[in-house]
Amino acid sequence: MSLTTLDPRTALVAIDLQNGIVAMPTQPWPGPEVVSRTAELADAFRSHGLPVVLVRVSFAADGADAVPGRTERQARGLAFPEGWDVIVDELSGHPGDIRVTKHNWSAFHGTDLDVQLRRRGITQIVLTGIATSIGVESTARDAYAHGYHVTLATDAMADADGEAHANSVRRIFPRLGETGTTAEIVELLAKTRG
Repeated sequence: MSLTTLDPRTALVAIDLQNGIVAMPTQPWPGPEVVSRTAELADAFRSHGLPVVLVRVSFAADGADAVPGRTERQARGLAFPEGWDVIVDELSGHPGDIRVTKHNWSAFHGTDLDVQLRRRGITQIVLTGIATSIGVESTARDAYAHGYHVTLATDAMADADGEAHANSVRRIFPRLGETGTTAEIVELLAKTRG
């Protein structure tokens, strides 16, 4: 499905664009490019009076609030450097932005994101962020399940695994919503608000 429309009450939701995650090697674009495109989208949303949601993932120093499930690829015992969970400077400094801290892959699970969006009358979200196949996809799945229209800015997201990114974009996202580039979304935003 290609990009067709943006609802009058659409929000931008940026997933995990924070110092420690943006600094990791990602594909098909490096973190700073994802941030730059997200910043372009955020500026466009703000200029039209639409909400920008900055989601970060963070855990207590002792890891007590980390997901406890047993997996084949455990992330236990990781020590995070000071400031790893701070939203990157390029997106910070806008007091009107909504900030959400998550402790799981999805920005909806265990947070007030749904309440924040519904109280503002939001019916559609545009998603960006890192990692495509984890935080972005999990949030897209939950947004779809919550009844939101979902648009995915495919050139404003990246993943540590290029194949995982491609799988999400080609096989999963078309089942959850519409996809488009940053330029297409900015152009459609201007057309629907003009």
